Amino acid sequence: MLTACEGPSRMPFEAGVGTNPQLPPPTKTLIPTIKIAKAVGWSATTMPSAPEGFKVTALARDLTHPRWLYTMPNGDILVVESNKPTKPTDSQNSNKGFFARLRGKVQFMMMERAGANPPSANRITLLRGVSPEGTAKHRTVFMKDLMSPFGLALVGNKLYIANADAIIKVPYTDGLTKINTAPVKVTDLPAGINHHWTKNLLASTDGKKLYVTVGSNSNVGENGLDIEEGRAAIWEVDIHTGKKRLYASGLRNPNGLAWEPETNTLWTVVNERDELGNDLVPDYLTSVKDGAFYGWPWSYFGAHVDSRVTPTRPDMVAKAIAPDYALGAHVAPLGLTFSSGHLMPPPFENGAFIGEHGSWNRNPPAGYKVIFVPFSAGKPSGIPVDFLTGFINEKGEAQGRPVGVTFDKTGALLVADDVGNIVWRVSPIRTQQ
Repeated sequence: MLTACEGPSRMPFEAGVGTNPQLPPPTKTLIPTIKIAKAVGWSATTMPSAPEGFKVTALARDLTHPRWLYTMPNGDILVVESNKPTKPTDSQNSNKGFFARLRGKVQFMMMERAGANPPSANRITLLRGVSPEGTAKHRTVFMKDLMSPFGLALVGNKLYIANADAIIKVPYTDGLTKINTAPVKVTDLPAGINHHWTKNLLASTDGKKLYVTVGSNSNVGENGLDIEEGRAAIWEVDIHTGKKRLYASGLRNPNGLAWEPETNTLWTVVNERDELGNDLVPDYLTSVKDGAFYGWPWSYFGAHVDSRVTPTRPDMVAKAIAPDYALGAHVAPLGLTFSSGHLMPPPFENGAFIGEHGSWNRNPPAGYKVIFVPFSAGKPSGIPVDFLTGFINEKGEAQGRPVGVTFDKTGALLVADDVGNIVWRVSPIRTQQ
């Protein structure tokens, strides 16, 4: 069976990056490529590396699987400590075939090795202030007993939270350090198996709508397309009524959402499908067009058909549009935020910062870093630049894995590291506080 595994990539990683990536023929093997960086965490004397002119500090340590970050108007930082909801029990899975059950066990072992299986803390922690050493001055539990929370959005005096199964809201006033009010449900979200459980949130600039990401329930529909209803999509939600409509679809697992500051266009990063080889399919960064279909599961990068998906849908393939910018295969982009104005010094003053969680289905591994994609006139304008690296040590072990990225009020970039259980703060030395 080992001879049925794919060997190392034969194509330069950079070939699958940019506005016109090279897409080799699919590689199908009995056993998919499995190359996982074992999670080991950081020692007391190690940390990731940033470019010259930046200082890296740990804003907060000893968190529990920090996944997402949100900066409040007063400068407080909300850290979402969360993981996937409980999966169906073994008895519920007993009707699956042998290979499906074997796949599930292998996936569980992979996630254990990658440090992705701790129980969900279901908590939001508040960090306030920054010491001269770059650490948070104050830390407190802001909310608890949530249901695999992820995205946050403050609109007026309401804080919206995307749980794995619903958007909820709580009242908020400036300076609060703890929420004791019972949440109110705004709208349900597709849940169930939750193969991809993270639900991110972004408010419209006028505060009337919420945009929420919903990942697929499978890799390429292998669990049946009936349970993919409303998934692999971005929804638009009326903030007052909770009514929602499908805004864009065919996005296998969208995560980061942000408004590009020059054009005020919605952008997202998307995790594409696995098990087609080391160099397929590139994950991507793209603007999101209202009503657009991006191919999943029937095709990728426009009209490249995925023959594994049945029944075939030539009509859907014909509708599929290609994303704007390939990030390379299997980098697992999750976090997204834009810099503009004077948040960052050159050459990082205008573009997208992306937290790449890292691959399991590529040899050699890819991702495990924060990159910067330069923009001009509202579009990507160059190759990605490594910004925060060193998450993989010289032994090939994962000291950390970046997820959410955001800016604090001083212009420092914050990075949630769910293996290191740290929030990193990367500050330009000229604005360091």
